[in-house]
Amino acid sequence: MENINVSFILLTFSSLFTLINPIGITPILLSMTEDESDSEYQVIIKKGIITAYIILTIFAIMGDLIFKFYGITIYAFMIAGGILFLRNSFDMIDSKISRESSTPLETKEAIQKEDISVTPIGIPLIAGPGAITSIMILSSQTSSYIDKCIVHINILITLIITYIILLLGKKISKKIGTTGIRIIQRIMGLILLVISIQFIINGILLLMESQSKLQ
Repeated sequence: MENINVSFILLTFSSLFTLINPIGITPILLSMTEDESDSEYQVIIKKGIITAYIILTIFAIMGDLIFKFYGITIYAFMIAGGILFLRNSFDMIDSKISRESSTPLETKEAIQKEDISVTPIGIPLIAGPGAITSIMILSSQTSSYIDKCIVHINILITLIITYIILLLGKKISKKIGTTGIRIIQRIMGLILLVISIQFIINGILLLMESQSKLQ
């Protein structure tokens, strides 16, 4: 029986959770749905989560094929992904919502749309470029069936937690206030900063290893 890689479980969950950033996107979501009833809000959140799950699962499965099709090396993608996460982490530390999540134009259009659950809520607000990149990198590093299952289980667990947080969005906002949301977002930003640097280091080490094999 294969050993369960605890460090990989923690890396997968922490990467995905901090990049989705459910606490941070709650104020945006509430502003998009301020005219909706509680029942309509629940339906929107549920559809958004299902959309995000489908998108992340597709990229988790197709990640290797995308790398091979475009001739992209995993170390190049890890370095690029680390840089992307680095920018996101600075935005979070500064208490800004990452530009990868949703643009002001998308937010404005969302208010005017009848159904906003798929886009921009499902993608890119929940399943944004950062989360998709993270899943592709982590999936490409899986060498066993157990590790592949860990990625998919973590997608499911993270989105269930995100669903609960977004469902309780109004209560959480009232309870902890803007200051509380900013403090949590900054802590998550620091975690993401460490993860992004580790991704860059791992990518550089893989690059050096591949170059040494060629010599």
